Amino acid sequence: MPSFLPLLAVLAAYLVGSLSFAVIVSRVMGLSDPRTFGSKNPGATNVLRSGSKVAAVLTLLLDAAKGWLPVVLVKWYGQAYGLGDGTMALVGLAAFLGHVFPVYLKFAGGKGVATALGVLLGFSGWLGLATALIWLLMALVFRYSSLASITAAVLAPVLYVLGDGGLWIMSKSVALCVAVMSLFLLYRHGENINRLIKGTESRLGKKAGTDAAAHAAVHGRAKHGHRHPSQLDQKSKNPGDHP
Repeated sequence: MPSFLPLLAVLAAYLVGSLSFAVIVSRVMGLSDPRTFGSKNPGATNVLRSGSKVAAVLTLLLDAAKGWLPVVLVKWYGQAYGLGDGTMALVGLAAFLGHVFPVYLKFAGGKGVATALGVLLGFSGWLGLATALIWLLMALVFRYSSLASITAAVLAPVLYVLGDGGLWIMSKSVALCVAVMSLFLLYRHGENINRLIKGTESRLGKKAGTDAAAHAAVHGRAKHGHRHPSQLDQKSKNPGDHP
């Protein structure tokens, strides 16, 4: 078989992964560009801050699909063309990196959570579902998308290793791909980790501008060094109110 086929498959996966559905869906639905508000991250969570749940769900599904599709195409049809687990793993990683560093957006992309999930679903449906369940439980309990993503990223390689011989047969190439994606996800969430530690990270469901207004209010109080007295305080200072 031609030796350029693996390279061609990886390149195609990267180009598919570079499609920013957060931007595409927002434009089609007449919403603001997600790179202009909130975290400015072109991903489903930031699209949700626009107030459109439909747009956020569409972005999530399409971003996951662009990670899943290249992997399953190699998985289902690659053997006939000499494409094995190594190519499948590289294709998955290429699709993920396409989202993170998209050629169409001058290499300034999203964090890659949904696309990574799609890649995991392509490798194994059980692995993807288990990782998605971890994300969902963390998000429901703590209401932080970033914390849910960080937890899922840390546990995904562990799940893959522990499931070997049971739900799937572990491939070293796939294991390496999952580990690399996890490291990239942690790196991309560096600022979120800092905000989580400081207690300033925004929760799920907040619209764009909510956090900025809260931050401005806190900053204003800190800057002036005092707060405006409430009406009750003012009354208590009125000599006529005292016996």
